[in-house]
Amino acid sequence: MNATQPPPRPPRPAGPGGWVGRLWGRRGAEPARQMTPPRGFVPVGVVTDSAAALPEVWVREHARYLRVVPMPVMVDDQIFSEGTDDVPTELALGLAMGKAVRTSRPAPGQLLRAYRELADAGVKEIISIHLSSVLSGTVDAARLAAESSPVPVTVIDSLTVALAQGFAVMDVAELAAAGAPPAELEAVANRAAENHVYFAVPSLEQLRRGGRIGTLASVLGTLLNVKPILSVRDGQIVAHEKVRTHSRTLARLVAIARDEAAARGPQARLAVHYFGNQEAAEEIVQELAGASLFEVLAVPVPAVLGAHTGAGVLAVAISGGIAPPAPRPAKPESKVKPEPKPRPEPKPRTEAQRRESRRRAAAPFPQGAAAPATQEPASPANQANPEDTGTN
Repeated sequence: MNATQPPPRPPRPAGPGGWVGRLWGRRGAEPARQMTPPRGFVPVGVVTDSAAALPEVWVREHARYLRVVPMPVMVDDQIFSEGTDDVPTELALGLAMGKAVRTSRPAPGQLLRAYRELADAGVKEIISIHLSSVLSGTVDAARLAAESSPVPVTVIDSLTVALAQGFAVMDVAELAAAGAPPAELEAVANRAAENHVYFAVPSLEQLRRGGRIGTLASVLGTLLNVKPILSVRDGQIVAHEKVRTHSRTLARLVAIARDEAAARGPQARLAVHYFGNQEAAEEIVQELAGASLFEVLAVPVPAVLGAHTGAGVLAVAISGGIAPPAPRPAKPESKVKPEPKPRPEPKPRTEAQRRESRRRAAAPFPQGAAAPATQEPASPANQANPEDTGTN
């Protein structure tokens, strides 16, 4: 082991499922939640979509009262669905070959099927948490499905994406399993927008094709070699900070994440997303290892998001603690203005120029027109004479 490397950390529990319990144990704020629910207890059911980027291990542990509805990804004319197809491979090949890549919201029937499955499992109420309605029509599909659900469904627009959305889903599922009432779960789910995600993409072209950013922003970013750090504010993608090199972009991504984690406090939770660049993601995980009391996760970006960001995306999702204000749109990097060049000294006027000026001053002008400005005041010493002007 290199002497400069930190000593290995003790092993952590598998998966992030114990976050909420460990947090309560540290704070001592909710001792009742650590009690085992009564026998026969059935929690509130939780439904979300694959854009939440939930770790597979955690999903399997909570599969009884949790459903993750896959979002379709279309490569040319073929439709793939996360969880049933090898979407990451098909997507990477499609992007590399320049094929048309699109995404779509899940059909209301898929969501209704998830609601019915949970109702058959015994749940009496469901909370359905989905990615930003500004970026997808999934929330609308969920509301349509909820109208036909056999049990009441509360649909939540998370106004965010990736594990910024997923952290809220995990919190709600953990609280539901511990016996929290529906009103408390809804309040926790509505705080999903307080979770932030920052991401950097090698090119803005794929986001432009998907309509997630404007054409002008994409063209300018390409022409000016701008590598913006993007974020989600009020449900839509905005430029958080604009930098000009890829290496500086990654350094700023780490710095922004560390600063926000410090502002949130030791209960902050972080996760790094990647698509086709796991080694770079692991490096960021190491950089952020001391920013939180909890394990920093490395989770592949879901295919429905990778279809818009393209390969090479790196993102950091942050949740927990005291939420700072939402990210604001960035101002362009300030440029140092060069010092103004000194104005050249005016050349001395020749005798011929002075004579021409006096001739123009003495020349008649049309009635009603303004007299031309003279360059020198008239005086007996420099009055025009007939020989100089050619007039009598």
